[in-house]
Amino acid sequence: MTDSEFRKVAVEDLPDAPNPTRHKKEVDEAVGATEFGFNVYLADPGQQLPWGEHRHPDHEELLYVVEGEIRVETPDGDYDVGTGEAFFVPPEAKQRTVATGEGPARVIAVGAPKADDGAVIEERCPECGDETDRDYEERDGGDTYVLYCGDCGAEVRRMTAGPE
Repeated sequence: MTDSEFRKVAVEDLPDAPNPTRHKKEVDEAVGATEFGFNVYLADPGQQLPWGEHRHPDHEELLYVVEGEIRVETPDGDYDVGTGEAFFVPPEAKQRTVATGEGPARVIAVGAPKADDGAVIEERCPECGDETDRDYEERDGGDTYVLYCGDCGAEVRRMTAGPE
């Protein structure tokens, strides 16, 4: 390995990726990581990290709360995770994560293998009422994600990069 392969980034200076939180910094993309995902979220109380109820068929995920509180909702029950605590999500496990508490939650999400990061988003569609997967389309050069119902095609959610 040569020095030219090492990468250093200032996380706060990275651009925001489209998501429903205040900020999502894709550190793995910025440094060129190929074997694992690494994202840093800043979410206000009530905001989801990042999609909705979803699962990763062949991908493990670890959520570490640097600051604040989150609730991870699973078929086995809800788990409150606070500052300094980590929560492991195995492959195929459905989960929905929401920032809770009095202030923002800063969360690091690490997942592997990165090549199998594809999320299956399964939520009830507000238009047709079916619980279906979500398709999404990138717009505005990747600055906006538009999620559609897999059954009826209705637009379900529009996510943009954070406000800064």
